[in-house]
Amino acid sequence: MISKIGRFWLFLVFIIPSVLCALFVLYHLLFNRTLRQGLYNHVVAVLLCLGLFSELTNYIWMMVYYQRGPIWYRSNAFCAVWGFADWALYVTYTILLAWATVERHILVFHDRWVSTKRKRFFLHYCPIIFLLCYCFGFYIVVYFIPPCMNEFSPWLSICISTVCIFDNYAFSMYELVVHQFLPFPVIVVFNILLIVRVVWQKKSMNQRFQWRKYRKMIIQMLSISFLYIILYFPFLVVSICNLLNVTSDIFNDVLSYTTFITYFIFPLFPFVCALSLSDLRSKLLQIFHLQRNVRQLGPLTLTVREKYPTMVR
Repeated sequence: MISKIGRFWLFLVFIIPSVLCALFVLYHLLFNRTLRQGLYNHVVAVLLCLGLFSELTNYIWMMVYYQRGPIWYRSNAFCAVWGFADWALYVTYTILLAWATVERHILVFHDRWVSTKRKRFFLHYCPIIFLLCYCFGFYIVVYFIPPCMNEFSPWLSICISTVCIFDNYAFSMYELVVHQFLPFPVIVVFNILLIVRVVWQKKSMNQRFQWRKYRKMIIQMLSISFLYIILYFPFLVVSICNLLNVTSDIFNDVLSYTTFITYFIFPLFPFVCALSLSDLRSKLLQIFHLQRNVRQLGPLTLTVREKYPTMVR
């Protein structure tokens, strides 16, 4: 088991650069006209906002808990907000990512479907707005206005011990299948189909221009999907085993580790976004190149001063 102090430092090491990178990427996605007009960047910007909000709330609260432990008094209202920030944001991210993999086929292979403002509104903006409203509305009911009484415990990191509405078998199975299990195969299948369709189109049509035109969209989606798949898949396997009543001491340790690993999806997401967008990658390289030149300029200026003191002020 990873100790609480170990978890605290792992989060701290990742969260600080992740927040800075998320702000950097969001700034360019929102204020760079070319990036802002790209439809494929809109859902990425929403995912970045979800991750950034979670890092500034849920992750910070977890780090405080890892330092202070159960002696940290938290009201029931705060625990409800924390539960919402932890689970609702994560599920919303997952469902939006699943939709993004589907939408990427439309943007790459059926761009005429979003060629007018009316089409873009119904096929691009409406699904994002609907999914946000659905997920937030669903978990507002779960955590804030349930038809029963949630139970709270200060001994737990996220201090809701029982979400009472999940005692309803039909409701809990719906949430489990639709919100947790179903998005994963959607993400995997539609990414595989994206690769297959791109390879098939390049070979059958021999249209190199089309690949160059849609390369950014394809690489971006494959990159952020791979991050999610590689970090979520172990937890998914263990969760399925849990449903099959596979229990042991080792199994409980594995469940704890795989759950903890999923918390790195949000901190790593901004870096994947920055590296998958060539425009932002170039800007980052320019920043580092400029800093390197500044470091080299200092000793060079000193050398010139020493050799020609009357020529340099």
